[in-house]
Amino acid sequence: MSAETTIEWTEKTWNPVRGCSIVSPGCVNCYAMKQAHRFSGEGRAYHGLTKLTKAGPQWTGQVRCVDEALTEPLRWRKPVRVFVNSMSDLFHEDVPDVFIERVFSVMALAERHTFQVLTKRPQRMREWFRARRFDVKGYAILQTENADECRYAHPWPLPNVWLGVSVENQPCADERIPWLLETPAMIRFVSYEPALDYVNFRRWRNALDWIIFGLESGAHARSGDADWGRDLIAACVGARAKPFIKQLGAQGFDSARTASGRSESLNLRDKKGGDPAEWSADLRVREFPTQRCIT
Repeated sequence: MSAETTIEWTEKTWNPVRGCSIVSPGCVNCYAMKQAHRFSGEGRAYHGLTKLTKAGPQWTGQVRCVDEALTEPLRWRKPVRVFVNSMSDLFHEDVPDVFIERVFSVMALAERHTFQVLTKRPQRMREWFRARRFDVKGYAILQTENADECRYAHPWPLPNVWLGVSVENQPCADERIPWLLETPAMIRFVSYEPALDYVNFRRWRNALDWIIFGLESGAHARSGDADWGRDLIAACVGARAKPFIKQLGAQGFDSARTASGRSESLNLRDKKGGDPAEWSADLRVREFPTQRCIT
């Protein structure tokens, strides 16, 4: 469940934690639940972490820290962007603080890579950062499980770690983005996926560095408007935040295109709506954030 990936905004995935739990509407059709369930048999990687329900596979709420996965990025020689816990949430309430420290220790050591940490639990993330201790030079003291202290000659937060939150509608954005903005990071980003309703990002366009947009994919995908992505692009013009249009979903429509006064279904051949060649030219925007000073 690690390494190569087809996710357009990253290059590899790294899963030192397995399992999760549903916290908001964006989790209902989570791809990770379905993928994990395929490997949930006795003795397999996700055993006990999913269950089969009338609505399909769901998380049981249990999480598992995977010690043997911790050092994987240290063996990757070529610098890459790494999505941390594509199959879980590093800041899940049941992941011990000391294990999170071990993950950050590896990210500090693997400084050639860029790590992208995405969470739906930004309050815990902010609290975890506030609880870190520092030495007299201002370097973070990251503890291993046996309480040995390791000081890294890096500014804190780590310059190669980007922090982000997932949002699916305006209430989630209003709740989660302020917690993210209170957390120090080199790059702060938002994954607006699955986009289930319109989100106005204008108030945050100069506070965030990057916003990823994607409508929902999969057999039970909910519909969404490609024009929300168009509005995101417009909001980012001249702002610090860079837009990245990832996909237009399996049930996407475009309210900017009308036939007899009705919004047109996109009817895309790509099952995720992820082929930009099928999109309107104005939606073919995939920008990456500009590295900046830590705040």
